[in-house]
Amino acid sequence: MIKKNVLERWYKKKASIRKKITGTTARPRLTIYRSAKHVYAQIIDDTTGKTLVSASTLSKDLKEELKKTTSRLAICKIVGVAAAKRALEKNIQQVVYDRNGYLYHGRVKAVADGAREGGLKF
Repeated sequence: MIKKNVLERWYKKKASIRKKITGTTARPRLTIYRSAKHVYAQIIDDTTGKTLVSASTLSKDLKEELKKTTSRLAICKIVGVAAAKRALEKNIQQVVYDRNGYLYHGRVKAVADGAREGGLKF
């Protein structure tokens, strides 16, 4: 079980980042969530409050590609590339990156690098 003060610190960091970052229709927000086993990436338009694009390690169309690798960083990069491809299909080329309170390191950085490789600009 996670200690209460660890979660409180994470929520504070997350809130301070969200105060400064908002997604518009022209530049939606690319946010990530990482759990112990999975990684989720969403592109959100905050003006309408709708998720435009999502990709995760649980996506059915990514299952075959994810089975080929066991590296967690490579898996995160695949999720970032998939999110970027889906965004480009919906004519979204620029986003604002929201690291969601996590340090920009490891899996969080791998998702961002994958999204950049896929063609998104941020």
